[in-house]
Amino acid sequence: MEDVNLDKGGAPHQQTDAGEETLTTAQGAPISDNQNSLTAGPRGPVLLEDHIMREKIFAFDHERIPERVVHARGYGVHGHFELTKAIPELSCADIFQREGEKTPLFTRFSTVAGSKGSPDVARDVRGFAVKFYTQEGNWDLVGNNIPVFFVQDAIKFPDLIHSVKPAPDRAFPQAQSAHDNFWDFISLTPEAVHTSLWTMSDRAIPRSLRFMEGFGVHTFRLVNAEGTSHYVKFLWKPRQGLQSVVWNEALKINGADPDFHRRDMWAAIDSGDYPQWDLGIQVFDDDFADAFEFDILDATKLIPEEQVPVQIIGTMTLDNNVENFFAETEQVAFCTQNIVRGIDFTNDPLLQGRNFSYLDTQTKRLGGPNFTHIPINAPKCPVRHFQQDGHMAMQNPKGRVNYEPNSWGEDGGPRENPEIGFTSHPNPVQGNKQRTRSETFADHYSQARQFWISQTKTEQNHIAAAYTFELSKCEHERIRLRMLSHLMNVHDDLAGAVAKGLGVEDMPDAATPAREPVTDLPASDALSILKNGPDSFAGRKLALFLSDGADADLVQSIESAFTDAGATVAIVAPHIAGVELSNGDIKPADEKIDGGPSVLFDAVALVFSEDVGEELAINKPAQDFVSDAYAHAKFIAWTEAAQPLFEAVGIAGKIDNGMPEISTEGADAFLHMCSALRFWARLKS
Repeated sequence: MEDVNLDKGGAPHQQTDAGEETLTTAQGAPISDNQNSLTAGPRGPVLLEDHIMREKIFAFDHERIPERVVHARGYGVHGHFELTKAIPELSCADIFQREGEKTPLFTRFSTVAGSKGSPDVARDVRGFAVKFYTQEGNWDLVGNNIPVFFVQDAIKFPDLIHSVKPAPDRAFPQAQSAHDNFWDFISLTPEAVHTSLWTMSDRAIPRSLRFMEGFGVHTFRLVNAEGTSHYVKFLWKPRQGLQSVVWNEALKINGADPDFHRRDMWAAIDSGDYPQWDLGIQVFDDDFADAFEFDILDATKLIPEEQVPVQIIGTMTLDNNVENFFAETEQVAFCTQNIVRGIDFTNDPLLQGRNFSYLDTQTKRLGGPNFTHIPINAPKCPVRHFQQDGHMAMQNPKGRVNYEPNSWGEDGGPRENPEIGFTSHPNPVQGNKQRTRSETFADHYSQARQFWISQTKTEQNHIAAAYTFELSKCEHERIRLRMLSHLMNVHDDLAGAVAKGLGVEDMPDAATPAREPVTDLPASDALSILKNGPDSFAGRKLALFLSDGADADLVQSIESAFTDAGATVAIVAPHIAGVELSNGDIKPADEKIDGGPSVLFDAVALVFSEDVGEELAINKPAQDFVSDAYAHAKFIAWTEAAQPLFEAVGIAGKIDNGMPEISTEGADAFLHMCSALRFWARLKS
């Protein structure tokens, strides 16, 4: 094991041996602390004078043109937000005042690490950013599908992203974290361990953008008209339920359809199956913040819903695809600094750094300060100010006056308005200027353990397998062992399973924690995907694999049952021309068998005629279709003629309760069965 010391906040600090190069700024000035931003006291706000942090993030923001450095692979959709519960007692934000009012919005989903051309179903955090066009200005809720983040301080964000991006000497791997650089950084950054469990879980390989949660990640403030403040965390709850794919399935989806997520979203909206999320808030006060086991300003921590229940205050509906991808999805500019009266920041050092970084990034990407003139970014409320000129200015002040104060009366333009203008919450700030991490940020393992014990056994198996796969791609044993030393502080079962998968017999010593982990935190069911799945097959997709001569009545029965339940049925056939059913009708195919593998669907039904079973049994794409569906624990309905195909792939003697033989009367029962999405018991045998 390498000697890696931890400072008081738990951030890693390696000893610099004689002869090693000293880290400097771009101006050549030696840097004393590259782990922490300059703050006013250990929990105070980040100071604007922090030239080291600003230079580092400034350089990082300008590394790519015009593609985003992070979140390059994105997909945007228009929609609206309808307020269902007004909260004037908590916030004076105009968007939260009138129940039933609809606010237009634009939502962009994205992966973090990959380029614009990377596949959709990479193992990665998903961006979940929403721009609300409120009547008092734009509010950007720029979050992820995971409620916690890898680092606590924005000064470490460039290092995190550099570690996961393609290595600069070889320019690979693309959109992957299974390599030495990433795990070297993670294993030297204990604060990242919690989020690494989330990214090794099925949360990082969602089945659809429609089937994942969204989180604002940071703690914000809500401020009412009287100036009373409460802390708040924002969460998006999908009405469609949660769902992910398994890793082997993800690999094959990326090969079969690298645009799987964006195609799924486009098709759902195009067909009128509009995805919806409920906006929830977790609201708490200073008393809770002081009593909570962890620091509410620490972005590597979440607040369990069992401790602070989620209040649902409205619903987002995405109902309109973009008309031009570049003009809208590519040019949309989200900034965490874009808040409105009634919402305010906290001293979260990651949030403070993002407020600087996002504005700088958008200025670089979109050519200058006037990116708010681009229609997708422009507010839908009146805009009046004295800003002028610059690159691609579309609106400039009219007349002679371009300054304030002025004495030109009605011709003098807009004036400040203390009554309705934005006012920062008067949070007292004091402290020495210093680079440090608050002691309250130092526990890096307790919530990681809580996440682990909150998962079902199936999900735990997936997490352990993901760690094993990723770490097996690391060439250097020291990195694998160092990561194991952290997992030992999370849970013995996790560390043991990963060690076994890696063939490690002599376990390393557990990493020395900066603060002793809490081992008695209760499980939180809200952290599990399988405990929060849908209760129906609505919004999902059935593959109906047909042959010539397939029973027309059975086909009609299956199609009617599933489409009436809000699901999509795709016809898969040996030829794209389709099949002739038993009644002589021609059924066009949506997919040819080798172009529509079972990984693209949520369940499958095999309806064959008696005289084609042997022919399909020697068809390799048909074999893969069935063997993958079986291996991925999908529900499989079949008719007797499918038996030769089952025998060919070696599952004829393994037919289980997730594989019903189907008749016309059994379509509804099969639909009900499919609402569970997977027959996980198959993987236990």
